[in-house]
Amino acid sequence: MGGVSKRLQAISESATQAITAKAKELRAQGHNVIGFGAGEPDFPTPGHIVEAARLACAEPRFHKYTPVAGLPELREAVARKTKHDSGVDVEAANVVITNGGKGAVFLACAALVDPGDEVLLPAPYWVTYPEAVALAGGVAVPVSTTMSSGFRVSVDQLEAAYTERTKLLIFVSPSNPTGAVYPAGEVAEIARWAAERGIWVLTDEIYEKLVYGDAAFSSIASAVPEAIEHTVIVSGVAKTYAMTGWRVGWLVGPPDVASAASRFQSHATSNVANVAQAAALAALNGPLDAFEEMHAAFDRRRLLMCRMLGEIPGVEVIEPEGAFYAFPSVEGLLGNESGAATSLELAELLLHQAKIAVVPGEAFGTPGYARLTFAMSDEDIADGLERWRSFVAGS
Repeated sequence: MGGVSKRLQAISESATQAITAKAKELRAQGHNVIGFGAGEPDFPTPGHIVEAARLACAEPRFHKYTPVAGLPELREAVARKTKHDSGVDVEAANVVITNGGKGAVFLACAALVDPGDEVLLPAPYWVTYPEAVALAGGVAVPVSTTMSSGFRVSVDQLEAAYTERTKLLIFVSPSNPTGAVYPAGEVAEIARWAAERGIWVLTDEIYEKLVYGDAAFSSIASAVPEAIEHTVIVSGVAKTYAMTGWRVGWLVGPPDVASAASRFQSHATSNVANVAQAAALAALNGPLDAFEEMHAAFDRRRLLMCRMLGEIPGVEVIEPEGAFYAFPSVEGLLGNESGAATSLELAELLLHQAKIAVVPGEAFGTPGYARLTFAMSDEDIADGLERWRSFVAGS
């Protein structure tokens, strides 16, 4: 008799969660560790959202099962938001409320990917994407980008990776982990290529409002007229509204995809927690004042982090245009006095010797880099990066 299934044995633990857990373990032992790992706003959920959840707790209808695809009023709100922000006119029937953005990614892959299907995955990529593809039986095909290209994939690269088994492209802008934001013209080129090739696009738009400077978000779902027919949007309230722990996301897609995703969820989890859905509804229908405050802080911290990273010998970084991550190259620190041959080994040294937690590039399919979040206080950013600089100086 066997043990754990081979399918789950092959799945890796989330590297961002793992590094955060290690940092917390060291803190519990009394060490002053600064964590640049997990990407979540360091702001509380806005008060009007929390109040909506408190009131929802007292509503008897929320004490019972509700529709698997989500509260009707929340699905309507997501449809309105999708039209406003992504430029796509959809109905509530196109929307499935999911257990966080991760739930939406897994449902989308389950709905679209059959065993053996190939999924184009521009790298660096978020750690969860290849695992979601693998659990659906698909084959992730990384398409590498570089700092010199701004970590943006080109149509020529996608065409070179395309085969007759290609079913899906996972497209992310703004990007986790790089902060890259694709200009509207490049988004349209990629959308047109996907439509001409007849492949699906899964676009993760959870960082859509987190753009800086002259960068602007452009949805691939509305980039060309024919795109929406084979596009699935995933998003959620986690980043914009500082609601990572509330676990509310959504999937927006053609009716057959939304229906398939809903059927899957009916067996996997049933409805998302009703109180969290009520909070998400308040978030979508409420003001963005708290977000504007967060955005201004993230922009300031982005510049601080990039300036300080650039002052560390052996580290090279470009300013991210979106999300809340920097993705510096650490190649200049490898194979020398630091004692690290890989970015994975460097991350271990930084954690145990400098007491800072960064996520190594290996987790994102791009060795030689590291991801750091700037969704943290200015003081912690400055302290942590000064520790890194001192570590390099003493190596």
